[in-house]
Amino acid sequence: MDDLVLLSAMCCLTLSVIVALVYMLRRDSSISDRVLLLDSLSYNIIGIIALLAIYLDSIAYIEAILLIGILAFTSTIALCRFIERGVVIERKRGD
Repeated sequence: MDDLVLLSAMCCLTLSVIVALVYMLRRDSSISDRVLLLDSLSYNIIGIIALLAIYLDSIAYIEAILLIGILAFTSTIALCRFIERGVVIERKRGD
C-alpha cells in the first residue's frame, strides 16, 4: 500500500514537471513567468528525489536534494535581481 502511494505521488510530481516544461516553452510566457516555472520545476524535482529516497529506503539522495535546493534558491535570486536591475552583482568602482 505504501509503495502505491509513493509511486502515485511520484507520478503526480512527474506530471507537474511536464506541465511546467510545456508552459515554460510557450512563446507567450514572460521572463518572470519562466523564472517562476524554473523554480517550481526544481522543487518538483526535489520532491521526486525525496520520494525516490523514501521508496528505496536510502539516505544517499539527501546530499543531492540539498544541493539542488541551494542551487535553485540561488539561481532564483540571481535571475530576479537580473530582471530587476540588469546586473546580478553590483560593483562600486573606486574614484
